[in-house]
Amino acid sequence: MCADEGTVGPLSIQPGVMDDLDPGVVFGLEPVDSVTVTTLMDNVTDIFMPDQGPAHRWPPNSGPWRPANTMDGGQAPDTLVAEHGFSVLVTVSKNGSRRQILFDAGTSPDGVTENMALLDIDLGGVEAIVCSHGHFDHTTGLDGIIRRLGTVNLPILIHPHFWRRRRVLLPGRDPLEIPSTSRSALTGAGFEVIEEGQPSFLLDNSVLITGEVPRTSGYEPGFPPQQAWLGGRWEPDPLVLDDQALVVDVKDKGLLIITGCGHAGVVNICRYARRLTGDRPVYAIMGGFHLNGPIFEPLIPRVLDDLAALTPSVIVPAHCTGWRAQHAMGARFGDAFIPNSVGTRFIL
Repeated sequence: MCADEGTVGPLSIQPGVMDDLDPGVVFGLEPVDSVTVTTLMDNVTDIFMPDQGPAHRWPPNSGPWRPANTMDGGQAPDTLVAEHGFSVLVTVSKNGSRRQILFDAGTSPDGVTENMALLDIDLGGVEAIVCSHGHFDHTTGLDGIIRRLGTVNLPILIHPHFWRRRRVLLPGRDPLEIPSTSRSALTGAGFEVIEEGQPSFLLDNSVLITGEVPRTSGYEPGFPPQQAWLGGRWEPDPLVLDDQALVVDVKDKGLLIITGCGHAGVVNICRYARRLTGDRPVYAIMGGFHLNGPIFEPLIPRVLDDLAALTPSVIVPAHCTGWRAQHAMGARFGDAFIPNSVGTRFIL
């Protein structure tokens, strides 16, 4: 069910061939021994958030100190920063080896790289970058990565719609254009850009990137305010078809599913991940679920019902999920619900 394997540098990328109408296609995602997901960027930082289950928090004041002339002694702790953006480092352990993928890059040029430095994470250990979609709050940090590495020499996996010029129409406001990523800037920096709309394997069949997610739930609307510049004019572009997720099968536990914004719908994403892997159980769901604001908040009860039917052991709503959805999930999922914070390591 897969095309011939291609090799890009040290990273094996195996694009899949899948008929969206054929529910019988199953990908041979290989279980891994364990996964560590480190939150490099999210909307929240909280130095007093306690450890919980697989979540291990960054200790307060554990970083270096920086000059601060207003403080007695002239110094203050250097701290992790949060922003309206998302980025995680995914470290996969399998057969005694550890390999790393960066999933998304945050919304500021330097936020992710500065947080990585404080967390003592070597950017040179990253073998590939995956962008969940083309919105700038997941991609602008590529600028800091380029400046930190010089010549990047890394594959970056995206959907073909990643490059679209887009804007958002909100009631009572002028159209707001969304900054888009420059293709020439990425290729000029040394990235090998891989555009793939179908599911793809990474790291020798240990990581599955969903590619374009079928919209099957019937009620998750994508991002209705969005338009794209197509054919010389602005056209509706509500589905955000470039939205893709990362999936790992953790041995003896089940699927870890990581979303960026979840524009495809977190229920659609989870159901598709199960379909691609032969209905493997869902162990953990992490990332942005995009349930904030008046368009999406009415969906919260139905989304929670459908997620509860998947019986996840760990659920970590982040980024654009919204506080109302987070509160509802905390009440619904009990100990399985774990709030996120920048610097948290999830050992799964």
